[in-house]
Amino acid sequence: MNAKQKARFEAWAAIMKALAHPARLAVVDELSRQNRCVCELAELTKLDMSTMSRHLTVLRHAGVVDSEKHGTQIIYH
Repeated sequence: MNAKQKARFEAWAAIMKALAHPARLAVVDELSRQNRCVCELAELTKLDMSTMSRHLTVLRHAGVVDSEKHGTQIIYH
């Protein structure tokens, strides 16, 4: 395997690792239907906001979700 292939497989592994949690899968499923803020996602999953923020950070670093700031809210998609 060459360096380019290895880098691609490592990126895929990071995405799979980020998705390997039921709450994160629920977030991705919900965001596939509608953009949401962290407070809405926390309410839908019955998690506190700090826990949801950590899950969203993992997903964002893996490139699975993206976010935009609208005023004081951060909207995930």
